[in-house]
Amino acid sequence: MDQKDSWRMFRILSEFVEGFDTLSGLRQPAITLYGSARTDVNHPDYKTACDLAEKLARAGYAVITGGGPGIMEAANRGAAAASGLSIGLNIDLPHEQAVNAYVNLPLAFRYFFVRKVMFMKYSTAFICFPGGFGSLDELFESLTLIQTRKIKPFPIVLVGSTFWGGLVGWLQERLLAGGKIAEEDLNLFVVMDDVEEIVDHIRVNLAV
Repeated sequence: MDQKDSWRMFRILSEFVEGFDTLSGLRQPAITLYGSARTDVNHPDYKTACDLAEKLARAGYAVITGGGPGIMEAANRGAAAASGLSIGLNIDLPHEQAVNAYVNLPLAFRYFFVRKVMFMKYSTAFICFPGGFGSLDELFESLTLIQTRKIKPFPIVLVGSTFWGGLVGWLQERLLAGGKIAEEDLNLFVVMDDVEEIVDHIRVNLAV
């Protein structure tokens, strides 16, 4: 093994240790909200994410995001406005993504896969706003892990029927009709638009 690989193993291990040590101390269920880092502060999705996170925090949940701008900032902002625990799992990127100002429990990661383990392990629900490749990656990883019974099922909410409708239709017409997934696999997530209904859905399914 190359010496650089050996040192890389220690860096990876240190990220796992720091993440586990920090997040294992959570005393309340945590909800992950994710979506596009490119969402502008004036976009309706930004306001929706902020409102939703604030209501979740007031309902007793911690809020976890990737710690960056866009939807992540909106969710951390809403949680902080409710004096809730606003967690940011920031990733070191070439363009130097900085932790947004509304995070009150920051963690920094160099490796995407370590960060994703933290999302999966310490979240009790995923709420996915419109986003790009990163959001789709996190969505489909969670669906795959639940489908294959590698993790216990938890609520997955896709926010925005207009945005997600095309994807859901494609899943039905291509994957389900083509025998690539089972019908019950489409029940692993729900598509919702109303903030109050999303909060009620989370509360009912997590019984908090």
